[in-house]
Amino acid sequence: MEVLRILSPTAILGYGFPVSSFKAGLDREPHVIAVDAGSTDPGPFYLGSGQSFTQRSAVMRDLEYMVAAVLERNIPLIIGSAGGSGAKPHVDWNVSIVENVLRKLKLTAKIAVIYSDIDQKFLIEQLKLGRVRPLGPVKELAEEEILKSTNLVAQMGQEPIIEALRQGAQIIIAGRAYDPSVFAALPVLKGFDLALSLHLGKILECAAIAADPGSGSDCVFGYLAKDHFVLEALNPERQCTRLSVAAHTLYEKSDPYSLPGPGGSLNLRKTVFQELPGGKVKVSGTAFIPTEKYFVKLEGAALSGYSTICVAGVRDPVMIEQVDSIILEVKKRVADNFKDMADYHLHVRCYGKNGVMGALEPFPNPAHELCLIIDVVASTQDVADTICSFTRSTLLHYGYPNRKSTAGNLAFPYSPSDISVGAVYRFNIYHLLEVDNPTSLFPLYIRRTTL
Repeated sequence: MEVLRILSPTAILGYGFPVSSFKAGLDREPHVIAVDAGSTDPGPFYLGSGQSFTQRSAVMRDLEYMVAAVLERNIPLIIGSAGGSGAKPHVDWNVSIVENVLRKLKLTAKIAVIYSDIDQKFLIEQLKLGRVRPLGPVKELAEEEILKSTNLVAQMGQEPIIEALRQGAQIIIAGRAYDPSVFAALPVLKGFDLALSLHLGKILECAAIAADPGSGSDCVFGYLAKDHFVLEALNPERQCTRLSVAAHTLYEKSDPYSLPGPGGSLNLRKTVFQELPGGKVKVSGTAFIPTEKYFVKLEGAALSGYSTICVAGVRDPVMIEQVDSIILEVKKRVADNFKDMADYHLHVRCYGKNGVMGALEPFPNPAHELCLIIDVVASTQDVADTICSFTRSTLLHYGYPNRKSTAGNLAFPYSPSDISVGAVYRFNIYHLLEVDNPTSLFPLYIRRTTL
């Protein structure tokens, strides 16, 4: 095989795609359809709670097109980070949708399910053996944090997916996976260059976000050859450019020349991006530098408490001018009123001043109107509700200097004004685990669906 063709339908399974773009991809006769289904970008709630951040009906819509296409063409469909975060509840959720799609289409398939969950006791043992290290500016992992995690996963490389392909799986549903892995697995199995396979996967994982104009809800096609790959947008309204592809290579990376992943890193110092006619881009020169030991990334989430929020608008220029001191005094009033209730955290976000960047905001001059979000996290929902309610009422009627009206300081867009959010989580594990075998942590199960 001189050229391997890969169709990436959408940035995340459930984000959708134009049918015309998808059909254009099928016209190019792909050898595999691969799609990333997850991310840590939406925050720790989804990993911690076991819920998906995409909706079931949207995922099912996308899969109806993909499943029908791969089974008709006898090519594999590979899904990575299934269900959004890739833990067992997410994977099983995604499996159930695939099975529903197959029943609806009256088709059968050989399905491979790869789990990525890490047992707490096992990880504690590995921690004691010195095989766990921090990833980035985080603390050394403590045993108590492992025990607090509600869901704990490792990020697989392409090796477990390759094993599923070797076993003849038609549809592969993988747990938490290094984003490029689902795209690189078949190429690596077929003998294509590892570096180019992973680099192509790095760009294909977000589909048309790598095009101009970018979109997470559109398709992109990849052509992988021996010493290069080519990217092509499938929607005539978009095109791949040298700038758009190079920029997306750096997406979510802190080093422009080194992109780390399981087992090593991509070295981009000799990478060349070349525009071709027809809105295509050719990429070559990328190298893979293996690490001395093989590491996988660990991701864990733990319960932080329960949250209540309140959204309110401020339009009075007198209040806006002194909003920081007003919020500070209100917080003092809350603390004084609930001296015996210390198990809560109160934060007021001030959009229009520094709501996004906080103390790092370089232009803190207030806008003519502000959006305040009272955000309380406490040990119970009742405590969170209580603190939020008291903060809201105190801020609503707070008497600041030169106030002209006593009718109220806040405008509420919603009634009820206080919203009980429920359980909230934090990422408590973001570390590397040394492994001897890239497949040992990721059990593979083969199942055949029946009508």
